[in-house]
Amino acid sequence: MSSPPEFDPETGEIFEPTKPNLGEQTVSELSHALKRTLEDRFGHVRVRGEISGYRGPHSSGHAYFALKDEGAKLDAVIWRGAFGRLRSKLQEGLEVIATGKITSYPGKSNYQIVIENVEPAGVGALMALLEERRKKLAAEGLFDAERKKPLPYLPASIGIITSPTGAVIRDILHRLNDRFPRHVQVWPVRVQGETAAAEVAAAIAGFNAMDQKPALLIVARGGGSLEDLWPFNEEIVVRAAAASKIPLISAIGHETDTTLIDHAADLRAPTPTAAAERAVPVRADLLAEVASLAARQKRGLSRVFSEVRLRLQAASRALPKPDDILALARQRLDGAGAKLPRALKANLQTHAVALARQSGRVSLQPLQQRVAESRRRLGEVQARGQRGLAQAMAKSRDRLASEAKLLAALGYKSVLARGFAVLRTAKGEPLRGVTGVSPETRLQVEMADGSLEVLAKPASKQGTLF
Repeated sequence: MSSPPEFDPETGEIFEPTKPNLGEQTVSELSHALKRTLEDRFGHVRVRGEISGYRGPHSSGHAYFALKDEGAKLDAVIWRGAFGRLRSKLQEGLEVIATGKITSYPGKSNYQIVIENVEPAGVGALMALLEERRKKLAAEGLFDAERKKPLPYLPASIGIITSPTGAVIRDILHRLNDRFPRHVQVWPVRVQGETAAAEVAAAIAGFNAMDQKPALLIVARGGGSLEDLWPFNEEIVVRAAAASKIPLISAIGHETDTTLIDHAADLRAPTPTAAAERAVPVRADLLAEVASLAARQKRGLSRVFSEVRLRLQAASRALPKPDDILALARQRLDGAGAKLPRALKANLQTHAVALARQSGRVSLQPLQQRVAESRRRLGEVQARGQRGLAQAMAKSRDRLASEAKLLAALGYKSVLARGFAVLRTAKGEPLRGVTGVSPETRLQVEMADGSLEVLAKPASKQGTLF
């Protein structure tokens, strides 16, 4: 039995009597014994508390701070290796759940927790961390509208980053096939868990590094809690999306879910199915639009040809008739031909009279010489007259031939010579269209080598008559 407590009358204190048979221990031995006891008893714990006294990592890479609540405070340390693996950023006043082991620090005779992992405690803490990260990345310009790239109207190929086993990939492929089938490349990743953020970031960078890059990227995940969607709030994913040279659509969660990758993406889709709808147009709508444009083009060309045909017909009516063009030239030629013999005779008579008047004044020999000279001159005049007449006739013939060629080029008969025909009514009036022509109407067909009479009959469902 143990000895009963003893009473000190001078001080009034009650104390346990000395146990001379208890073994002695050094301070270090006792401290290490306590350390082993703590580590054995609390080998692995999860502690919830508020970060206090955090000033960032030490120069050694380790981090020292404390966890506290309303009634207690616990020293904490994170070694350099574990600190580099943390997925959540530490900050003063943030409520977290720390996972680690309890141990003691003999140098100060206190106990502490060696933390291996830290995660925000509750939605409030996550939202506070998310807002701080959003402000930081926005300040760097990663969310600026000027960085947004336009999406291709009809991408030749689409890269999809998502889980290969979920309903998301099936929904996207089904919608693409319904709207406009495209070549699809799927990069399988985890969309939840510790490695999800690194895999998504690597997939975005991998697509951008390909030689045959897709024209568009879609990063997609189904709905979930804030914790489930947290990988898409990680800086590594946001920076990868902002650095992508390929236009990127983010489709994370449901319509009400918002992640940081949505701000960095070139377009945010409310759902994965909506992302497929934004990626490609509806093929049936495009075909209808092309058909409409083709019909409009056909109608426009028809109007242009009709207007040109009317202008050509009006211009042809304004041209003078061939007889009117040649009449004046013919008249001048006929007049010149009629006047020339009379002029020659008159000229000859004038010279004969002058010769007769001079014959009495000169001797016979000079008279003979003058007659010979006059005859010579008369011959020269006659020769010049004949040459002039020939030249005038040649010029008139050339002009007549030129005007005849112009008439042939502008007249409709040259068109007939190329294989065309002119339809006329029974009265000989030109037929300008099928409107007003009844079946069994007799028509005249004029061609280059003659005319025919034909009977108009229905030729097609459009109602044209031949």
